[in-house]
Amino acid sequence: MEDDLSVSHVIITALRAEGYEVENCKSIAERDALMSSSHYDLLLTDVGLGEGEGDGISSLDSVKATHPDIPIIIISAQNTLNTAVRASETGAFEYLPKPFDLDELVEVVGQALKPKNIQPIEPSMDEESLPLVGRSPAMQEVYRMIARLLKNDLSVLVLGESGTGKELVAEAIHSLGHRKSGPFIAVNMAAIPSELIEAELFGHEKGAFTGAVANASGKFEQAQGGTLFLDEIGDMPMHAQTRLLRALQSGEINRVGGKGLVKLDVRIIAATNHDFLELIEEGKFREDLYYRINVVPIELPPLRERASDIPALTKHFLKLAVTEGLPHKQISQEGMNLLCHHYWRGNVRELKMSSTGWS
Repeated sequence: MEDDLSVSHVIITALRAEGYEVENCKSIAERDALMSSSHYDLLLTDVGLGEGEGDGISSLDSVKATHPDIPIIIISAQNTLNTAVRASETGAFEYLPKPFDLDELVEVVGQALKPKNIQPIEPSMDEESLPLVGRSPAMQEVYRMIARLLKNDLSVLVLGESGTGKELVAEAIHSLGHRKSGPFIAVNMAAIPSELIEAELFGHEKGAFTGAVANASGKFEQAQGGTLFLDEIGDMPMHAQTRLLRALQSGEINRVGGKGLVKLDVRIIAATNHDFLELIEEGKFREDLYYRINVVPIELPPLRERASDIPALTKHFLKLAVTEGLPHKQISQEGMNLLCHHYWRGNVRELKMSSTGWS
C-alpha cells in the first residue's frame, strides 16, 4: 500500500519480475475492500499515506484483527526510533526506512513469505521521551537493530567512540523491551579498581576480605529481572573476565567468599570504545568471552559521520536545558553551520556540552 505512484511503480515492477502477483491500493478503504474479498499472502505498507488517510501503522489494527497471520512489511520516510519501535509493536515482519535498497526489499519479501510466528510487544513511550535523536541512514540502522532486540534476551555489544551514546542505546533496549519493569544497572568497568571489580559485580560475604564487614549484593544480583550494562568492558582485568565468562556460561554466580550459587535472570549489554581484535591479539581480552558477549553487535557512528543529525540534536539539547533550569538559548543559522562542520572528537557528548554548557 503506497500512495506515491513512482515509488509503488518501482516496487511493483521489481516484485513482479520475481514472479509475485502484486496489487497496489491507494487508500485504507481500498486496502480493506481488497483484503475482505480476496486472499493475500503479504501486506507491504507505507507509514505516511495520502492526505486524510492517517497513519499507516495505526490502520493496521483492523488488518491484524481479520488477518492475524499475514506478514506485514512497513516502509517509511519517518525514520526515527519511535517509528521503528511502533513497527515492531504491530508484529511487523520487517521495517525498512526510506530510501531502501530494492534488492533488500525483494529479499525481505521472500523471507516474509516463509512461515514465521511473531508476537507483538507492549506499547512503548512517545517520541519526546525516546533517548536517541537523529534520522541519518546510520541511525536508522541502529533503530532497526534496537527494534529487533526488544522481544528477546540476546546479549548485545555496543561499539563506538567515546561520547556516541552507547549507554543510551542500552537504556533504549531496556526501557522499550520486555524487561522494562525490571532494574537497569550500569557499571563502568574502567572506573572500578582491579582488586574490587569481582566484589562489585558478584557481591561478597562478610569477612571475604579486609573491610567486608557485612554481606553485600553485587551488580548482577541488583539487576535481577532487568538489564546489566557493562560499560567499557574492554578495560576489564583478565581475572574478572574469567569469572564473568563462567557466570555467563552457567547462568549462575557466587559471591566472593561465598559458597551458595545464585541463579541469574539478567540481560547483558556490554559496550566499549576499544578495538576488540587488537585487545585479543595483545592478550588483554579473552576471545571466548568476546564471542559470548558479541551475540548481536550494534556499531554507533561518530557524530562527524551523521552531521545531518546535528541540527535536531542541538535543538533537543537546548530544549532539555530549559527543563533543567538553564537559560533559554537560540542558535543562529551561521552558528548551526559551524556546528555542522565541526569535527566533534567528543561526539554527541561534546555537542551537548558546547550547545548548552552542560558538563
